[in-house]
Amino acid sequence: MRLGMPLNYRAGIVDIADELVDFEQAGLDLVLVAELYTFDAVSQLGFIAGRTRRLGIASGVMQLYTRTPTLIATTAAGLDHVSSGRFTLGLGASGPQVIEGFHGVPFDAPLARTREVIEVCRRVWRREKLVHQGTHYRIPLPEGQGTGLGRPLKLINKPVRERIPITLAAIGPRNVELAAELAEGWQPAFFHPERSAAVWGESLARGAQRRDPSLGPLDVSVNALLAIGDDVTGLRRLARQELALYLGGMGAVGANFYNTLAQRYGFGEAARTVQELYLAGRRDAAAEAVPEELVEGTCLIGPASWVAERLAAYREAGVTTLNVTPLARAHRDRLRLVEQLRDLLD
Repeated sequence: MRLGMPLNYRAGIVDIADELVDFEQAGLDLVLVAELYTFDAVSQLGFIAGRTRRLGIASGVMQLYTRTPTLIATTAAGLDHVSSGRFTLGLGASGPQVIEGFHGVPFDAPLARTREVIEVCRRVWRREKLVHQGTHYRIPLPEGQGTGLGRPLKLINKPVRERIPITLAAIGPRNVELAAELAEGWQPAFFHPERSAAVWGESLARGAQRRDPSLGPLDVSVNALLAIGDDVTGLRRLARQELALYLGGMGAVGANFYNTLAQRYGFGEAARTVQELYLAGRRDAAAEAVPEELVEGTCLIGPASWVAERLAAYREAGVTTLNVTPLARAHRDRLRLVEQLRDLLD
């Protein structure tokens, strides 16, 4: 199981770049940079690439609506170049609140757009003359649109790899099916090992039936908050607060994908209560309403023996990349947590 770490998107990368060198030496395999309504992921990933030597870098995730498919492809090829082949393209649709509210772009047809973006990216990386006449993207622009001067072009530079790994962030049934069909990796949110098969098993199986064998096995990449010790269970309140934020505030009623996921996990009544309380401004009460089983099932906060049991459950559920957020104030303590987890994984 690979060990990764998502960076805090509220922090500036310049302030923590030196720490990443230590994490790299401690056995961290991958670092992910998110892109919400924050600093862009690309500039930060390029900075990290220049400061590290072995550490894999990944967008976690890059929003597919905010760039053309060709720009996504060339950006990925550029990051793979400056990192000497260490980049993974994490893609996601995000949601209407961010895409429409921050970027002013309609949030439509996420599945079809994702499929077309992947197709364009792989053509660009193979340095084919780019011709794509899809439903949502037409390259070059067809007759009657634009100046009429566009013609098929291919990437000037030779990419380090002609197939950069793509990981799709997906939690809906059809999105997960698409990830299993087309992507090298799949990144679900709030992964609960014991309940994951009931929620996503059929979608993964359907996608796998159409999967090109050359893609290899699907990398299942999940996130979890991390704290190891006999006196750390109080930190589960942070996991509870994060769940309340996503279940309650990341989407309107009827359009919150994370709330829908909690309902599909079997926490329907609690999920609706969390959302009602959160949207009413009662955030502490919303956090208290998050079921304990959902908290424990989606975090790694507890004694070493308990964390070891949870790692076994993740393995049993097919997880191949574990991305953790170490919960400690001091850098040396966060580093120690990664070292402890590396020992448990080995």
